[in-house]
Amino acid sequence: MSSRYDEIASNLERVREQVKSAAESSDRKYEDITVIAVTKTFPISDVHILASLDVHHYGENRDSEGSLKAAEVPGIWHFQGQIQSNKLKSIASWANVIHSLDEIRHIQALDKVAVHRIGVFLQVSLDGAQGRGGAAPTDLSALADSVLNSTHLDLKGLMAVAPLEESSDQAFEKLATIHDGFKASYPMATSLSAGMSNDFESAITHGATHIRVGSSILGSRPTPQ
Repeated sequence: MSSRYDEIASNLERVREQVKSAAESSDRKYEDITVIAVTKTFPISDVHILASLDVHHYGENRDSEGSLKAAEVPGIWHFQGQIQSNKLKSIASWANVIHSLDEIRHIQALDKVAVHRIGVFLQVSLDGAQGRGGAAPTDLSALADSVLNSTHLDLKGLMAVAPLEESSDQAFEKLATIHDGFKASYPMATSLSAGMSNDFESAITHGATHIRVGSSILGSRPTPQ
């Protein structure tokens, strides 16, 4: 039976090859794609293995987990979960990048509690569905201006999750169009966070610079206790 190290190493190599292939087929450079290993619900021992395999970007959806892991493993920590106002101060203490900002009040509150510079992605909704998070494309300018008026936040770009009801290619093509328009007004916002284990190749084809990959690297998630 192979060790956990071997399992993660094998999965990671497969993902990296898929990223290279998707990048090459889109006339892009592999080095321009940031793979974020989503470590939520996985033990800290897995994060140590990832670090030993030259992974330095880690994603967490819950503040309680992220704060503990980030304190133990140096790296670039990404918060990707739904924002809760009462958690912002804690999130700001450990997260280097936040992917899920979609309200001006959260941007302003985050800026007040940030103790270091934080890169932010604005989450855009591709279908307008309630409960999944994300701002309407027409609201992005107001959000971006709020980030630019802040003291501690850097506008990196946009983030989205592909809706379940449409193909990932359709969703990410729509996102690419929104991002192109957004960059025309905010040329510094060159990054695009899109794509997870089941659709990251499609996301890369449509311009994703940051992909959020969990199960393809770490396997099936442990059942929460």
